[in-house]
Amino acid sequence: MPEPTANRDSSVLVTGGSGFLGGRAVNQLLEQGYRVRTTVRDEAKSPVVREAVTAGIENPDLTFFEADLGSDSGWPEAVAGCDYVLHIASPFPAAQPKDPQELIGPARDGSLRVLQVALNAGVKRIVMTSSTAAIRSDGGPPRSGPYTEENWTNPDLPGLTPYAQSKTVAERAAWDLVEQSGDQDRLAVVNPSAILGPLLGDEDSTSLQIIQRMLDGMPGTPRLGFSYVDVRDTADLHIRAMTSPEAGGKRFIASGPFLWMSDIADILRAELPEEGAKAPTRTVPKPVIRLMGLFDPALRAIVGDIGKESHFSAAQAKDILGWQARPINETVADCARSLAAHGR
Repeated sequence: MPEPTANRDSSVLVTGGSGFLGGRAVNQLLEQGYRVRTTVRDEAKSPVVREAVTAGIENPDLTFFEADLGSDSGWPEAVAGCDYVLHIASPFPAAQPKDPQELIGPARDGSLRVLQVALNAGVKRIVMTSSTAAIRSDGGPPRSGPYTEENWTNPDLPGLTPYAQSKTVAERAAWDLVEQSGDQDRLAVVNPSAILGPLLGDEDSTSLQIIQRMLDGMPGTPRLGFSYVDVRDTADLHIRAMTSPEAGGKRFIASGPFLWMSDIADILRAELPEEGAKAPTRTVPKPVIRLMGLFDPALRAIVGDIGKESHFSAAQAKDILGWQARPINETVADCARSLAAHGR
């Protein structure tokens, strides 16, 4: 990465700076000397967000703009004069809505709103946060190897969650927009797997609930697994994709290894004997999870993934951008320590 002094003339807009990943991106950009803007839906949140993202950084150049993905208001002002945009803001609910359009519409329309304003303003590069959820559900047979950036989720696949639909539709719409205008090189997309890691403040993320529930002493784990990536590494990949000429027009998977929830519990007990003492040691059968899902919408959304294993290749991010994910044990332990320190 360049020295901070080399970045003082560059301005970056980060959408969703109050979020888990957005806040970390703001923090790293400030550390690298960029002039940073970020959007919040309510400007009253600005002091809290500022305190979290500027910890340990003297005299940060950080400006807040009030803007919502569901409205045109505020976006032209937020983007004006920026060199880059990291479009990270996106709905990620704990429970899936009954009507998929409650997620699909805002995700698609909000992304197109930000992209169009950024393109009109002459931004050099837009980096959009998508998800591996837009990659892994293609409807084909089980894979013997990892998914890559060439794979796409089929948004019409029966049983697909509204979240996976929304990420796929929004990313497809973004690529369609830049292809129609001939601006493919001005867009790069990062597709993270489940994001864990330390908090900066009181921000929240659905993926953090996995660790939180184990620390609180959930009775057992379903045979459920995800590929994980550190929030610090994910923010780093966004910045690399922002500045690299070779990143334009490409998708980049941000993912580490696949772990069953029982593996996460083992890491917690091994790395944090005190904080992780309540981590579950037994597996809950699928029929029990299905029954519990009748009362817990968060569990209902994951029943279809029980027993399924998916792997993702981050080779493109490593080969083109020199990106590297830190050890997953470090990510899990730092996440748990942070949650405990924040009194979660």
